Amino acid sequence: MRLEDVDLADNDKFLDGETPWRMFDVLREQAPVHWQDEGDHGSGFWSITRHADIVRVDRDAETFTSMKFVNLEEVDERQATIRRSLLETDGPRHGVLRRIMQREFTPRAVAGYEVFLRGLTARTLDAALAKGTFDFVKEVSADFPINVLAKMLDVPEDDTQQLIDWGNRIIGNTDPDYADVLLHSAESEKYRDLPFRSPASIEVFEYGRELARQRRGGDGTDLVSKLVNGTPSDGVPLSPNDFDNYFLLLVVAGNETTRHAISHTMRALIDHPEQAEKLRQDLSLMPNAVEEFLRWASPVYHFRRTATRDVEMHGQKIAEGDKVVMWFGSGNRDERVFDSPYTFDVTRQNNDHITFGKGSPHFCLGNALARLEIRVMFEELLPRLADIKLAGDIRRVRSNFVNGIKELPVTVTLA
Repeated sequence: MRLEDVDLADNDKFLDGETPWRMFDVLREQAPVHWQDEGDHGSGFWSITRHADIVRVDRDAETFTSMKFVNLEEVDERQATIRRSLLETDGPRHGVLRRIMQREFTPRAVAGYEVFLRGLTARTLDAALAKGTFDFVKEVSADFPINVLAKMLDVPEDDTQQLIDWGNRIIGNTDPDYADVLLHSAESEKYRDLPFRSPASIEVFEYGRELARQRRGGDGTDLVSKLVNGTPSDGVPLSPNDFDNYFLLLVVAGNETTRHAISHTMRALIDHPEQAEKLRQDLSLMPNAVEEFLRWASPVYHFRRTATRDVEMHGQKIAEGDKVVMWFGSGNRDERVFDSPYTFDVTRQNNDHITFGKGSPHFCLGNALARLEIRVMFEELLPRLADIKLAGDIRRVRSNFVNGIKELPVTVTLA
């Protein structure tokens, strides 16, 4: 691939599962800080593709702010105020908002879910594997994390399919199979004040508000009760907008990313049966393997920041106000950090992946839960399988934001 053929603003280039990595390879080697035109869809952005540079940008919230939003869409101040969530907040208030939920997501806290997770995994796998041939995404990787979320929110299991649907419609706002309204369409202007410009956000807000109404003033320990009954440490209560956006983030963020990480891991283990066999023979390798799963999957391609001052990187002059995009997927294939980065190796040591961020104020709050969910899933799944093969074409989400698989047809032979 030539440098002039790189276009990270083109969602269609992310459909085949190969072109993005080729583009990242070219940029890391030839243009580690690269200006990307967006045509009619935006003012353009700087692509940051090397591991060390991504870490630098992610850590420096004073120079590279999230307050101007973390997706490629450009918003005005009024939109920013209405749509701002934990992700789009910097400084002391960001720390305050994180602390509302931080205790619920510590390694010690999420370890308490392991027994539940193993029971849930067994039920999920019992139902799926009995079919012999099935869509792994629908039957396993989408079903599993959403049930964990349902328990943490204390909502009925019957609501899980609705939660999945909302996540698809919101995160998949550039995929015609998922989106009610495509992001860059004229119709999306009607929804410019909603997260991801998705009308599904209204439904999520209404669902969350009803839960809040039911639990306000109660003594529940679920995540909604923590939001509505807790007092932020700075004494500034959550506004109605704060609650709406925090609730939507809980519904969408962890569920979508863990789901795609599990799907990509399954695909990798199918493509590399010798690696699956290593794990099957020695499940004690699994905690280490999970780090390779996360590096390999890179379920979120990018997050964006905005320069607060003029700054120079690799000879390129980034101006105040420019969009700066950290391509985590590229950083996780950086040959300066990873030996043989395109080798899937469950025994890889010193795996310094940046899937959750690294040393950043925005380091993923749910990282311990994601690691536990992925570990439990494959500890329970692999011993049940004598073989697993693809049973059809893999279909991917049309998105340069989420690295998603929407269909993964498989045929299994049970052990």
